Amino acid sequence: MKVVRLRFYEELNDFLPTARKKEPFLHQFTGNPSVKDLIESLGVPHAEVDMILVNGSSVDFSYKPTDEDQISVYPVFESLDISEVTHLRRRPLRRLKFICDVHLGKMARNLRLLGFDTFFDRNIDDNEIINMSISEKRIILTRDRQLLKNNRITHGYWIRSSDPREQIREAVARFDLRNNLKPFTRCMDCNGLIRTVSKEDIIELLPPRTRQYYEEFFKCNVCGKIYWEGSHYENMKKQIQKLPD
Repeated sequence: MKVVRLRFYEELNDFLPTARKKEPFLHQFTGNPSVKDLIESLGVPHAEVDMILVNGSSVDFSYKPTDEDQISVYPVFESLDISEVTHLRRRPLRRLKFICDVHLGKMARNLRLLGFDTFFDRNIDDNEIINMSISEKRIILTRDRQLLKNNRITHGYWIRSSDPREQIREAVARFDLRNNLKPFTRCMDCNGLIRTVSKEDIIELLPPRTRQYYEEFFKCNVCGKIYWEGSHYENMKKQIQKLPD
């Protein structure tokens, strides 16, 4: 039997029982597991971990803990520059692209509203999500903790809230998105880019009252959906202004 002292930092505590949150605690184990396996056995997905210090020195996921090790575990620093330490992955993705699991359809629409490339398909399975995340360098957003424990995942985040309004606020704060917003540049339905289109080109597709009261229009390059700055536009602008800095 071996005993180590562990301390998890910041949002990694969301995965721990109350008695272990934000406090050092002792953990007993047998065998010769890697520090990655040890961390995940406590409920913390490796995809949310960016740095591990053992007795004050940084280690990678393959390190095998020994008796009486002091282990500190830190989350992915997407919004901070900590260049003097050893990360467990390549530098954080700065051209942020996301893929949402089947539970986060409203969140995908909200991220697209803010201008972020966000893939969502309610018929996609976990393996397809992981494959697309790897091939297209997309950050997985999920409500499924177990998904993030898959060994192939390098960038992922467990969305804590079940409220769509809180979910988008959570993502903006977590990934430091406030200064990268490009609202109303992506189609909320299909993720395609939208462009300005002349009224004359689409006038036959417009409802009568829209033809009468609006002059500026936008069209999705992929699905062809048409947008204009109606009352919904003003409501969405107000919601964007409420996002955290």
